[in-house]
Amino acid sequence: MSQAGGRQFVLGVDLDGVVADFARGLKPIAAEWLGVAESSLTDQISYGFREWGLERAGGYDALHRFAVKDRELFARLPPIPGAPAALRRMSAAGDIRIRIITHRLYIHWFHKEAIRQTTEWLEHHGIPYWDICFMRDKAAVGADLYLEDSPENIQALRAAGHETIVVVNSTNDHLPGPRAGSWEDIEAMVRERVDRWKAERRPHSGPAP
Repeated sequence: MSQAGGRQFVLGVDLDGVVADFARGLKPIAAEWLGVAESSLTDQISYGFREWGLERAGGYDALHRFAVKDRELFARLPPIPGAPAALRRMSAAGDIRIRIITHRLYIHWFHKEAIRQTTEWLEHHGIPYWDICFMRDKAAVGADLYLEDSPENIQALRAAGHETIVVVNSTNDHLPGPRAGSWEDIEAMVRERVDRWKAERRPHSGPAP
């Protein structure tokens, strides 16, 4: 196993919007909830899906509860194209420790079910990881590099001095780079960062006596 200084590079990976296509998975459930055609709901959404007019049916929290509890959303989300295979390649290289960091404990007294759906989904799609953290404050979880799509989380991570790649979608168009629009881009950016991290940790030879 290739490691620098006896440890692996820790990659903090968000799930929803990064590995799991949350918006695409939620959209048909939102159409059912609202009683409208799925085609009437725009894909150009902001964080919180206000473009879908959820307030007329109880708001986002009510839809989220219905989707997770009654439609097992976390177990049925489609993966972002290329994500599972890219994570498998990065894990197989041996120098990256994948740490899933997700804020899915959103519904009171439903944590066991949310965790079950999440772990079953990860195993079903063959997604490797060594650690999984259910955390709202992602900066409290140690990682050398973060993959994130939520504007609030990206800003908080960067404000705390953590390197973060913006995984591009319509919620974060206003945020500066580094930005990645595909898992091909993500994989290349992570690989470059890992190589640089290893070089920085490599012992330097001193001057010849």
